[in-house]
Amino acid sequence: MAHTTTVTTNDSVVVTAEGPIRTITLSRPDNLNAVDAAMHRRLSKIWAEIADDPEARAVVLTGAGRAFSAGGDLGFMSGHRDPDIRWRVMEEARRIITEMLHFPLPVVAAVNGPAVGLGSSLALMSDLVLMADTAFLADPHVLVGLVAGDGGSATLPAHTSLLHAKEFLFLGDRVDAHTAVARGMANRVVPAADLLTEANALAQRLAALPQHALRDTKRALNQSVELSFAAGRNYGLAAERYSMTDLDHHAFLAAEERRTVE
Repeated sequence: MAHTTTVTTNDSVVVTAEGPIRTITLSRPDNLNAVDAAMHRRLSKIWAEIADDPEARAVVLTGAGRAFSAGGDLGFMSGHRDPDIRWRVMEEARRIITEMLHFPLPVVAAVNGPAVGLGSSLALMSDLVLMADTAFLADPHVLVGLVAGDGGSATLPAHTSLLHAKEFLFLGDRVDAHTAVARGMANRVVPAADLLTEANALAQRLAALPQHALRDTKRALNQSVELSFAAGRNYGLAAERYSMTDLDHHAFLAAEERRTVE
């Protein structure tokens, strides 16, 4: 059995190595792995770091505890009132999408629980998506007064029909694991207890394949997604940044801040 070692760690993201497999774990389990400023910044850099690891051949992306990621946390979103923070966050968002699309290794998302907002985007930007039978996808950007410009609008039409993509992003409803597979948003449903075992077995299969052929096949397949992202990213990301100043979004933040105080 290969020895497991921790490659990098901070308060919110842990990367471990087992042979040729690198596992990225979103690790704020007490907050359902909601994305804070540190996690967002880390996710914009981690892909290039692993790509530079000559021993890495495949990646598993998952969450600690009972969630994959609950999306942006309230403190992170509240900080977007500051214009300098808005610019930095949207530049990080651009890097996350670009780095994942250009990342040469195959990424297996092991969606162990709720994958919401950016959590949903991270899953859908992976190459293969395994979902626990208890997991779901949701993207409530519009519900909280934000434009869904940082991943969902770019990648969803590549996976599912434009009608399903619009329904998912407009309404923000939960899509359970079986429905996600039926709509082309995930590859398969796995019993929750077996999810990481299945994801690691799949990553091992990918790691054993001829690497140049696999990586260039991934690049070829991602060309259409990259073209779609390039066509819409300036508008989508700019629109999301400006929606952070919208009265509807500020009303949502104020209501959530009052609720947390109460």
